[in-house]
Amino acid sequence: MDDLTQKQKMTVLVGILMGLLLGALDMTIVGTAMPTIIRRLGGLEHYTWVATAYMLFSTTSIPIFGKLADIYGRKAFFILGIAIFLLGSALCGVSQSMTQLIVFRALQGIGGGVMMSNSFALIGDIFPPAERGKYQGLMGAAFGLASIIGPALGGFITDNLNWRWVFYVNLPLGVIALAFIVSYLPNRKTENIDSTIDYWGVTTLILFIFPMLLAFSLAGMDYAWESVQIIGLLVISAVMLAVLIIVESKAKDPVIPLSLFKSSIFNISITARFLASAGMFGSIIFMPLFVQGVIGSSATNSGMIMTPMMLSMVFASIISGQFISRTGKYRIVAIAGFGAMAFGMFLASRMSVSTTNVETIWNMIVIGFGLGLTNPILVMVVQNAFSHQQLGVVTSAVQFFGNVGATIGMAVMGSIMNNRFALEMAKGIQAIPADVKAMIPPGILETLTSGNIQKINELVMRAGLSLQNNPVAATMFKRFEGVMKGALANSISGVFVFGIIITVAGLFVSFFLKEIPLRKSLHSALEEAGMELAAETPAVMTVIRPDSEPDLVD
Repeated sequence: MDDLTQKQKMTVLVGILMGLLLGALDMTIVGTAMPTIIRRLGGLEHYTWVATAYMLFSTTSIPIFGKLADIYGRKAFFILGIAIFLLGSALCGVSQSMTQLIVFRALQGIGGGVMMSNSFALIGDIFPPAERGKYQGLMGAAFGLASIIGPALGGFITDNLNWRWVFYVNLPLGVIALAFIVSYLPNRKTENIDSTIDYWGVTTLILFIFPMLLAFSLAGMDYAWESVQIIGLLVISAVMLAVLIIVESKAKDPVIPLSLFKSSIFNISITARFLASAGMFGSIIFMPLFVQGVIGSSATNSGMIMTPMMLSMVFASIISGQFISRTGKYRIVAIAGFGAMAFGMFLASRMSVSTTNVETIWNMIVIGFGLGLTNPILVMVVQNAFSHQQLGVVTSAVQFFGNVGATIGMAVMGSIMNNRFALEMAKGIQAIPADVKAMIPPGILETLTSGNIQKINELVMRAGLSLQNNPVAATMFKRFEGVMKGALANSISGVFVFGIIITVAGLFVSFFLKEIPLRKSLHSALEEAGMELAAETPAVMTVIRPDSEPDLVD
């Protein structure tokens, strides 16, 4: 799209950013409304599936639609993604049961995956790699902005309007994004006219991804890691991975070309994105839990305390993008980002029941700064290393591995927290007088000592164990408060120790990231080198002789 004016590029960029903000906002705005939704629709046992359904279908759709967009063009698929997302949002808003809401969230996830797989690739269509850093930094800032305003907006809408408007609010924003894309984004004719859809590859990819993500989503929460259900899902996933490799090695036009993995830049980038996402989502999930459960802040205040982390992330995203665009250096940015994340995780691992809000905010600022430096550049690095014909598939691959990293990271961190919390709770409860423990019904006591945070939350919601409305429960529960705070602080500390390991691994991997010059046009590196050579040798001319091939003469 070299023929676009700068004004046209900026207009299209606004539409892409709005679509990206639409998907990112939906990930954060729904969480604060979930308690109200459960009270209205019931189905507490399906609580986690509202988020799981979106994640499963979003992640699964990313590599598939990234490849399809390479074949048929990105504009149509980006429009399709927004349309599916808006349809899912409208249907979520009219849901009459938890089952309906989960199904429509899955539909939303498909739309979100299509948008995510094409948004970064569209930036690659419009801007050359040398300019791309600053604009992909803005996309990282859009994620940070969604994380800042999402929880507060969700709470405000739920308290003052109706939980259904948490989904309806997507509609006007999506319509505006559609208008920008339809009106200003030109149709790019595909260069892969002879390409065909790899149906077997798509099928085996779904059969590999879905059980794997499902296993990591349910493990440690709904089922034990060693349960038949989890092991069975992982075995199915492993078998289908082997089948996928065989299918793709023989496919004419594979949905995931195995040749990508011959590139060290690709392998290092997807590994780094995997590790960065695991660390990022671990911080976002467990920091608010520490603020609420240990420090004792309200949900609203915990959201406000998270704001500095997101602002730091937004600031660093913009700075890293500008730095890369001006200098062409990206390896040092990746190293600095993982270094900052590792240091932030170290600070977070030292938090305890005596930690203050100020200390927590500082820790989150450091982690956020590292995330902001790292996340925007990895997509750009891979896009720069491959031809424009493969832009969609390599972009969606990086995003896919990021989503998988987030899922696996949260599962492992959640298991670490639950196991350690159970041990710490068991130790603390031993010191509580037997007559006090005898006052609590066995079922409640068993749940409190299980160490499963999710089950404890479900207990509070299901049994109405409210400190405000049940004085007897409040008196008994107060005796456990100190024990629970200490157990929670120690268990979350263990989570961040694992975060240190993840981010140090990312730091190590970043040192092996090859640094190649960022292309200054949308042409391939070979084409660009040829044009530069032609520009440097103007005296060369072509002479056509009869019955002979063209010769280059001086």
